Amino acid sequence: MNGAFAAVRPRLSTTAEALGVVDLIGNTPMVELRCLREQVAPGVVIYGKVEGFNPGGSVKARPAWNMVRRGLESGALRTGKTILESTSGNTGIALAMIGAALGYPVRLVMPENVSRERKRVLQAYDAEIVYSSPMEGSDGALLLCREILAQDPERYFKPDQYDNEANPEAHYLTTGPEIWEQTGGRVTHLVATVGTSGTVMGTGRFLKERNRNVQAIAVEPADSFHGIEGLKHMATSIVPGIWHPEKLDRVVGVSTEDAYDMVYHLAAKDGLLLGQSSGAAVVGALEVARNLASGVLVVILADFGDRYLSTNLWLGWRDRHQLAAEI
Repeated sequence: MNGAFAAVRPRLSTTAEALGVVDLIGNTPMVELRCLREQVAPGVVIYGKVEGFNPGGSVKARPAWNMVRRGLESGALRTGKTILESTSGNTGIALAMIGAALGYPVRLVMPENVSRERKRVLQAYDAEIVYSSPMEGSDGALLLCREILAQDPERYFKPDQYDNEANPEAHYLTTGPEIWEQTGGRVTHLVATVGTSGTVMGTGRFLKERNRNVQAIAVEPADSFHGIEGLKHMATSIVPGIWHPEKLDRVVGVSTEDAYDMVYHLAAKDGLLLGQSSGAAVVGALEVARNLASGVLVVILADFGDRYLSTNLWLGWRDRHQLAAEI
């Protein structure tokens, strides 16, 4: 994909004053996951990059803004157009936020069973929601979105997050450089979950260009029937055009139960209330870290957990902990 990644980084405010909400995207903090120290060798440290601090509350603010920015630059997004996209939630929230800030209407297609919190956030941004079958997941939303676009293509600007190179480009231009700077170039492993795969592809490419020995590791659900909202089991899903596993070092499968348990552990022990995809990412990072004598692992924590409190992630969690204690 030569030339697709621009050399100029999107403008990010370096002062206390931002011109608009998009100027607040990026520059998220990293924190050591201290509760994992005893499970790895003394020479290994695991950091979480806390993407919930982005406007809109997730890592998806980065690609959403970059795709919109590219659309504005090319003229594909202009006055009179509606932003149309399929989403499991976070990209939709980011697009709704950006659309509200820039004055563009936003129409989103999403599975009907996404969390109540996500639906309410989208309503607050005045986005229009079209629900797809809850049984078909993100693939069902993608197919329905394509049907809507085909009916009136001139009405819409579709960022097309699964196939738009501006998605991984966002991470090449921002997430990767931030991690390199924040670790002083000491990062040895990047770990990120895959929904569109933009985060691991773009960030991994940047870090490998700086140091070819950096390992880029993708984390996906262990099977097709899972409860890790927002993630794809690639072998049984519509594969994103931006997904290039041959450029990665490893793909780790994580069970729903392990991802959920890690969410509970991080909340109780480190005070980090995260979403289930972040739990999965940390499980994957820990699997890698346990086999290392030394290393600096950076795991992408995609969002906070407050937008999942009404989901199966938390329903009955006390019973699960009680059962685990009895066993």
